[in-house]
Amino acid sequence: MTPPASTHPVGKPRQAAIAAWIGSALEYYDFFIYGTAAALVFNKVFFPASDPATGTLLAVATFGVGYAARPVGAFLLGHIGDRYGRKKVLVFTLLLMGVATFLVGCLPTYNQAGVLAPVLLVVLRLLQGLSAAGEQAGANSMTLEHAPAHRRAYYTSFTLSGTQAGQILATAVFLPVAALPEQALLSWGWRIPFWASFIVVVAGYVIRRKLDETPVFERQVATEGVARLPVAVLFRDHWRDVLRVVFASIIASVSTIFSVYALSYAVNTVHLDRSAMLWVGVLANVAALIALPLCATISDRIGRKPVFIAGSVGCAALMFAYLGAISAGNYPMIFLVGILMFGVVYSATNGIWPAFYGEMFTTEVRLSGMAIGTQIGFAIAGFAPTIAAAIDGSGWTIVAVFTAALCAVNIVAVASGRETYHVPTEELGLRTAKQAVKAGT
Repeated sequence: MTPPASTHPVGKPRQAAIAAWIGSALEYYDFFIYGTAAALVFNKVFFPASDPATGTLLAVATFGVGYAARPVGAFLLGHIGDRYGRKKVLVFTLLLMGVATFLVGCLPTYNQAGVLAPVLLVVLRLLQGLSAAGEQAGANSMTLEHAPAHRRAYYTSFTLSGTQAGQILATAVFLPVAALPEQALLSWGWRIPFWASFIVVVAGYVIRRKLDETPVFERQVATEGVARLPVAVLFRDHWRDVLRVVFASIIASVSTIFSVYALSYAVNTVHLDRSAMLWVGVLANVAALIALPLCATISDRIGRKPVFIAGSVGCAALMFAYLGAISAGNYPMIFLVGILMFGVVYSATNGIWPAFYGEMFTTEVRLSGMAIGTQIGFAIAGFAPTIAAAIDGSGWTIVAVFTAALCAVNIVAVASGRETYHVPTEELGLRTAKQAVKAGT
């Protein structure tokens, strides 16, 4: 079915997609080098007083803390984005992420500062989480509102392609660092990727300060105006879709378990080669760069829901094979299944959600709706590696079952939503708002 012609203002979809891609790559380079360091280094640098198992659990937990800050950041940055514009949010989030990440590289270790060291680490992780809360929702809103109606998923998928590129860069930077002798790695080597974020700050500011505000938002300001308190309108007219996005976003647990828990399990428990496991992440993300726009294009033709649900089912099944291959130390299977699961199948969910979630809301509350819904769901996903590390004493199978259960939650949430790929841009979210008014809510 070909979507009806849209009358929304003509934007600059290519420029918006490129800006979102570059900004997300820079932003998530910062975010994911923290996750890699948490899995490989922080248990020894910031928590050496603990026994090895507890130290690993605490280090992975600091990764989850960044996700806990995201809902707070979503309310704040969602309000700013829907009231004052998408561009302001995108510049602010990148600067905050870059500064916080650079300062992580400057922290004293536990041996140098005692308990103060992990406390400062948690504070900076909270700032990273606040930044990430507005990044994707802002970039997705921008690209969706610039895109032609029949290619919204394709253009918004570039935000997630940028995220994958950031993961590739973050992992690639750690490859030579992880190859350093243990003493060099723990003393100064781990700091290098964090210090490199200075480049992120400069490059990100130059790129994003030149962005144009979206024509859809400008028309909203010129005609109906913006809500004084967008979140109030959001929860009055769109609360069901906010909840739907929360539960659907739990699919991000596949990413956090793959990137943090599985890496830590392979290196610290099974004692597999550190560099080899990092290469799995690099190659999977390279595959995702191809799969993301392809899956998004398919959803622009046949709908969001069938592609999304197929990806969720595939991830639930393949996590068993991936963790099983790690447990067996079977490197060929680790690479094959890891690339297939995270690079290809997960892309069927990751490439669709930027359009699917954004299409649930009107322009007036789109950034708030996506930010709040996704960041609460991502906060749950952020603690998935911590929960997995706590329950894996019973074996890797229980972690795979746990992941599959989270995928099932996503499947129910997506299946119960409206199909939106054929709705004109200017009519997105209007049915929900009108139904809320009729119901007196």
